[in-house]
Parts: sequence; C-alpha cells; structure tokens
Amino acid sequence: MRETLVEPDEFLKLELVDLADVSVDPVWSHALPATGVRRYRALAICEVQHEVVVVTCNHRLDVVRNFVESRIRQPYRLVRAEENAFRDLLSHVFPPPALTAKADAHSETCETVEVCDELMRAACLRGASDIHLVPEKSVLRTRFRVDGILEDYRSCSIELLNGLASRIKVLAGMNIAEKREPQDGRFNYVDPVNQKPLDVRVATIPTRFGERVTLRLLSPLHGTASFENLGMAPEQLELFTRAIKSSNGLILLTGPTGCGKSTTLYTAIQEVLRTRGGNVITVEDPVEFEIPGTSQVEVDSSDKISFSRALRSILRHDPDVIMLGEIRDAETAEFALKASLTGHLVFSTLHTNTASGVITRLIDMGVEPFLIAATLRLAVAQRLVRKLCPKCRTPARLGTAMAASLGDPELAGREAFEASGCLYCAGKKFTGRIALFEMLPGDSKVAELISSGASETEILEHMERSDHSLLLHDGIAKMLSGTTTAEQVLNAVAMW
Repeated sequence: MRETLVEPDEFLKLELVDLADVSVDPVWSHALPATGVRRYRALAICEVQHEVVVVTCNHRLDVVRNFVESRIRQPYRLVRAEENAFRDLLSHVFPPPALTAKADAHSETCETVEVCDELMRAACLRGASDIHLVPEKSVLRTRFRVDGILEDYRSCSIELLNGLASRIKVLAGMNIAEKREPQDGRFNYVDPVNQKPLDVRVATIPTRFGERVTLRLLSPLHGTASFENLGMAPEQLELFTRAIKSSNGLILLTGPTGCGKSTTLYTAIQEVLRTRGGNVITVEDPVEFEIPGTSQVEVDSSDKISFSRALRSILRHDPDVIMLGEIRDAETAEFALKASLTGHLVFSTLHTNTASGVITRLIDMGVEPFLIAATLRLAVAQRLVRKLCPKCRTPARLGTAMAASLGDPELAGREAFEASGCLYCAGKKFTGRIALFEMLPGDSKVAELISSGASETEILEHMERSDHSLLLHDGIAKMLSGTTTAEQVLNAVAMW
C-alpha cells in the first residue's frame, strides 16, 4: 500500500500569503540570484520593520534557509505560498529570456539591454510613474517615483550611462549622437506584470557628469477613469457632475504641478462623452492620455502647431466641448472666455493654490470680473495624499498639538489611523494616492460676489458659510475615515 506524503509541520506553520495581493519591492526581489530563486523556490519580496520577508513554496526549509542566509545578511522571515502562485510571481520578476529585448544598435551591448529591461520591469513591479537615471561623479543612481515619493532603486557603474542612454534613445526615436542639448522622445512598452500597454515619455538633459535621463510611464486611462477612483465625496460629485452637464461655461481645475489635475480633466471628458457625446477637441502640450472619440491637438515644439495658432483655428471645427491643457497667459484666457460665451463648454487648468484663487488669477490676466461671473461654472482645487495600507493601518488618538495644527482643537482625542507597514504594501505603509478636493460653484451668489469685486478672502468666507468643503475639511474627513494620515493632510494643504 502506497504511503501518503505528509507535508512537514514546520512548513505548514508558516504564514500563508496570497501573492495576488502582495506588493513586491524590486530592491529585494533581485537580492537573491534568479538561478537560485528558481532552484530553491524562495524569493525575497520586501522589508518590513527591519526584517526581510522571503516567500517560498519549498517544503525543505533547511535548504531554503541555507540559500537565503548565504546572500542576505540581516534578519528575515519566511512565509509560504501556493506553488502555482509562486510560479506566476516568478514569471513577473524574472521573465524567460525569450521575453527580453535584443540589442538593435551597434552602441548597445547585451549588458546594456539587460540593465535597461531590468529597470523597466522593476519600475512596473513597483508601480512607479517615473524612472530617473542620475549620473554622479563615480556612480549612476537609478531612482523610481512611486506615489509621488522618490525611492532609490540601485546604483550602477557610471560606465553604463552612455550605453543605457543610447539604448533608451534608440527606443524613443531620438538622436543618439546628440549629447549636448536636451531631447524628448517616446516609445511603447508592455508592462510584464499585468500585460497592459504603457506610453513611455523620455527626456534627456546634459549635466556635469553626463546625460540625465527621465522616463515617465503612462498607462491608458480608458477603463480606469471614474470619479469614484478620484475620491470625490458625494456632495462634491454632485457639484462636479452638475457642472459638466452645462451646455456652456468654464470649468477650471487648479493646484500645483503633479496634483492630479490632468487625471480629473480626462475623467471629466470621458464622462461627457459617455453621457452626452458631441464634438470634443483638446489642445495639449503634450497629450498625456489618448481619449477615443475626441480630436486631440498636440502643440508642436517646432512651432508648426503653436498654442495660439491652434486656439485661433479650433472654433472653426464646430466643437461642443473644448479642453485646454492650461490657461497660461492672457491670450489663452481671452480665448477660453470667448468660447464659453459663444455656447461652448470649456475645461482647463490654472496654477493657483485655492479654488477662490482662480478668480484673482484671471483678473490678474486682464479678464473683467463681470465676464468671469458670467462664464464660471465651477472652480476646483485639488491635492494628492498617500493612502494608508488597509491591511496594516493601526488606530490612534489625535493629540492636542496635531488637532491644533489641523485648525480644530475639538479633534483632540478623536480616532484616526497611523501607518505601520506589512508585506501587502512592501513595508512602505501606503498604497496609492487619493485626491483632496475644494469646489467653488459658479452659482448666483458667487457671481454676485465676483461682479462686485469681492476679495479672495470674502469668497473663501462665503464658501465656509455655505458648507462647501475646503481642502482641509476634505482632508480631515479622509483622515477620520482611515484613508490617510494627519501628517499627509498637513503636508498637502501647508502650501496655502
């Protein structure tokens, strides 16, 4: 009679993790050699509270420990996973050689191509939005921007810089011989983690120690854009959807660079197309996301299609909705006002700190207050904050000092949440970002205030009396719900 194989008790006592939910830190996933990882079926995935987490599906834990301890010289913890899930994860971290791109230029070596592919895979694995290649005197630093924060990946030999820069330039259709002036380019790449296409924007600039290269990884917005994902509260969503249903007028988004204005704009445009259709034309510099069903005009750096030339021509194409990437000068402001007065709904962005600051900025550009009052449908200010990992956040009471910093002493003693760190967030404590919003609807009372020359402070006081949520208020609500932390809210609203 054949004996049934009994799994060792020690292996079964390990924590079982669902690798579909685990976040992998590429800094650690490459700490163990690929050949050994496949042979011993053990992979380092992250560091949590000064302890490296190693996942395995190998029942021979003595062999696993010998392998791990030969490479990792700090405390570690073993967890177990299903064998099929482990194999799937390995295919993302160490794809088969057949998936690796081949060198296609004389200046490229196999090592250059392998390092370039490793950087792209690691960035996708970490969910990075940007890759930075920063040359220094003796090393080439590689860094990823994840959820708005720059993280060091690893340092390479400075000797790799020229080859890497040339490889990326070839992919992006740039001039590999030109190293003394800035260049821009782009290429397409398939994310090996989820098999989604990425639009990679490349920029180079000469520095003292060589060319600095920055890659921005843009994933398609189609299918993922929704107001629920943006994080609008129900009353904010009602204001926003009411505004975008207007037949004409101005909808302006404001905030600093990198606060998510473009994502909100593109989401609004997709909602307009879904609910009412029509002829939608955009003028952008550059086009960040492709929106099916629209005509997107990209401003040309050679000035064949300048911003002003595109604006002068756009009204001849019978648009119902117009989106301008940014109102940057008096000419653009004049066009936006003219278009909104002649029956078009115009979306755009401005660089101000608050929703009420939109009015001051437009007046500074030379727009008459009565025109702003007649055309403004909604002004939206926004910021991005990091979202707490829901798996490891821990409840905590707000202290008196923090409550005072948030402008409401009565918050002292209320329950909020703190960051902790676990293998589901790769020990980073946060997963993703969410927007804080402040909305100023262009209703009759606001129009009256604008026409009468009310100051920004007076308009802000009106917003508070009317219970329109300010950035700080929205941040406090998201803090109390456990979405983010008090520190994140303070950092986001400190600039105003």
